Amino acid sequence: MTVIIHVLRWMLTIVIAFICGKLVSKIKLPSILGWLVAGMLLGPFACNLLPQELLDTNVYKGIIHVLECTVGLLIGTELVWRKIKSCGKALLVTTLTQSLGTFIVVSISFCIVFASYGIPLYLAFVFGGIALATAPAPALSIVQEFKTDGSVTRTLIPMAALDDIVGVIVFFTTITIVARHLSGGGLPVYMIPVMIVLPLLIGLLFGIPTGFVLRKIQLKSGIVITLVIGILLTSIVGNLCNTYLMPIPLLNFMLMGMAFSGAFSNLVSEEKLVEIINDFQVIQAFAMVVVIINLGAPLDFHAILGAGLFTAVYIIMRAVGKYFGARAGAKMTNMPMTVQKYLGFTLLPHSGVSLGFTGIAASMLSTADSQSAAVVTGTIAAAAIINEIIAVIMAKKGFEWAGELNEK
Repeated sequence: MTVIIHVLRWMLTIVIAFICGKLVSKIKLPSILGWLVAGMLLGPFACNLLPQELLDTNVYKGIIHVLECTVGLLIGTELVWRKIKSCGKALLVTTLTQSLGTFIVVSISFCIVFASYGIPLYLAFVFGGIALATAPAPALSIVQEFKTDGSVTRTLIPMAALDDIVGVIVFFTTITIVARHLSGGGLPVYMIPVMIVLPLLIGLLFGIPTGFVLRKIQLKSGIVITLVIGILLTSIVGNLCNTYLMPIPLLNFMLMGMAFSGAFSNLVSEEKLVEIINDFQVIQAFAMVVVIINLGAPLDFHAILGAGLFTAVYIIMRAVGKYFGARAGAKMTNMPMTVQKYLGFTLLPHSGVSLGFTGIAASMLSTADSQSAAVVTGTIAAAAIINEIIAVIMAKKGFEWAGELNEK
């Protein structure tokens, strides 16, 4: 009986969030804002329609992993070599400048602030490690909703894949060094490349045979069934690896979805790929809504009341690092002027990644330095809510200013 109640509550949450998205879109804001706020207000810290008891179940987590893998197809289907080979160097340079630029700007800013408050300076680098990552789902939902197209869109989508990889490397390197400095513990160093390579290998393992099968299928139903089977197999193997191989469950399922779809996208013709994307669009749209609700559900809106100097510094300096880092990289590599001016705005969304990294940082710091763990948790919890609302609006404005927004 409890299971049925949980399922009904979850379904009702999705319906309400979908309606909220439609209402928000009426005032020319992206639907994702409605989904995100609905997830927060219907989650365990407010109305509790989506209770923590449900969020903690393995079945719920498993379904979310499948849907995250599905959302990853939005990025992977753009990772076609013939499309990106001409701007590969520019993409790599700009990804590094905006990611590492954010890490440096946030870390230095908090070093200055923490020095005056007597807080250990190593914590500044933890904040820098959390700050550099970008959550791709919010910007991708805007791309999907408004059918954006142009230089910024074509740069952002493949950059999301590279950004995920850089974010994981820098964050886990930083937190491992800090944890070992404090207590000699932390994540084994060899696990850092494993967290990057394993999701990619799992995705490729099923993406390559899926590509050969898709070449031969003509019916829409056959295409959809093939993709669903491939995504389920990818997610199941990912879950098994997460449970039995990893010391803590850290594998990125969106990265698996990117690798899975990137593999089959390079094995089919351009016309076939367009057909595949169109046939799978409804399922992808549903997955996006549920994934965004899941990003909003863990956010405690009460944290806004506790927002102070640290939260303000974090939000502002992260935005400075992202915007000017992207602008510098784009200028260095002679990317189009619209990319130089507006790409940075589309890189501001952050919540899901930041909360995941914060939980890991807090757990690794809690034994040796519980006060620092509390500073990290409190600051990022407030920043995640405030930043995400601002970031989604600014991401849409970035596409609009670049002239890539197709208003409905």
